[in-house]
Amino acid sequence: MSTSSSDASQHGLWSKRTAFMFAAIGSAVGLGNIWKFPYMTGENGGAAFVLVYLACVVLIGLPIMMAEIVLGRRGRHSPVHTMRRLAEQDGHSTNWQAIGWLGMLAGVMILSFYVVISGWTAAYLMDSLFNTFQGFDQASAEGHFNRLVDSPWRLLAWHTLMVVLVAWVILRGVNRGIEQATTVLIPSLFALLLLLVGYAALYGDFGRGLTYMFAFDYAQITPEVALKAMGQAFFSLSIGMGAIMVYGAYLPRQFSIPEAAGVVVTADVLVAILMGVALFPIVFASSMEPGAGPGLIFQTLVIAFGQMPGGWLVGILFFALTLIAAWTSAISLLEPTVSWLVDSRGMRRRTATLGSSAVIWVVGLGTVVSFNVGSDWTLYGRNFFEWMDYLTSNVMLPIGGILIAIYAGWMVKRSVLEEQADLGNGLLFKSWLWLVRLLVPTAVFLILLHGFGWV
Repeated sequence: MSTSSSDASQHGLWSKRTAFMFAAIGSAVGLGNIWKFPYMTGENGGAAFVLVYLACVVLIGLPIMMAEIVLGRRGRHSPVHTMRRLAEQDGHSTNWQAIGWLGMLAGVMILSFYVVISGWTAAYLMDSLFNTFQGFDQASAEGHFNRLVDSPWRLLAWHTLMVVLVAWVILRGVNRGIEQATTVLIPSLFALLLLLVGYAALYGDFGRGLTYMFAFDYAQITPEVALKAMGQAFFSLSIGMGAIMVYGAYLPRQFSIPEAAGVVVTADVLVAILMGVALFPIVFASSMEPGAGPGLIFQTLVIAFGQMPGGWLVGILFFALTLIAAWTSAISLLEPTVSWLVDSRGMRRRTATLGSSAVIWVVGLGTVVSFNVGSDWTLYGRNFFEWMDYLTSNVMLPIGGILIAIYAGWMVKRSVLEEQADLGNGLLFKSWLWLVRLLVPTAVFLILLHGFGWV
């Protein structure tokens, strides 16, 4: 069975290099950049966290993303089918298809709660349009958020809307759906982000914000901060969940993998950094604490938006940006499952999309009730949402990342890697191979142990 990289995927190919880049950027740039990075930075020493994060993106994130794209472009199918075909071609056990199964299952589980959290951003965008946050203080901001999550019916409505938006794009296919959507949405995201940075420069405490982000104090780089920054770098790039592998399957052979991956990683980092540059000056100008935790966006910032000049418009821009980031990431999480149903079960794309979206919607109900009527329905101290988040983030994705690095680094013939990785056979290739074989598995294994609380 041929697995030549010149074979076209039956789902189609990206029409141009920028289409893949926008799609992959959309996959990587999500709530992890817009929501999690700022509050993680705030909780972990500011610039110290940023410095370690940048180093980990270059030394861990970029090499493993390239490896995942290489595997995807060689296989030209869904992650499960890709890994089975590659294992057969490389003369290894087809049990390596477990990489695809693990990533696809993790993607389904993540998407089931991701669309619920994304629904919060849609709700807050609607609130911003009606200037709901005008004059908010801490009590009113907390009360507004609690009223949202305490209502299973409101969460259900926004959850359903997000599932419909994601399914609508996937239904249209690779070129007319994912490619067209991300080609519009990603430039829009960057435009909105730059507007927010401009607002922060005019009305925020910009100097203090920049100092907090970039004035490095090496004494604050503790092992705990380093492990958290390493985890953020790994998870923010959508690695290990099949999304990058399936997008790589649609990448034409003439496109350079290092160039494409480099642009995606740079864009992902840029969004995270600019998000901090935009938000922390606003936080400081409003005399609030940067280490507000997960409530930084949905509670702390809305107070600032309700009190600062032009806050009504800024709130609209911010939550529109957040919704775009969440939407494009959710699209990439559904595509691996749809491609598997088409590849392995012979379904039409329409049937595969509607069926998998229905499953996502049903599983997502567990997360909907985890914040209200089912918050006390726990197993070993965790409710449904907390288990889904814990298992995917702390167990499944790290294991998937380790297995991808091991397969690409040790199980694929060096001559094949030299041909596929587009790095030649000189120092660049040797450096990348060393990182994939040794540093990446070791670092991700530490993330895994940290997730278990063992380091």
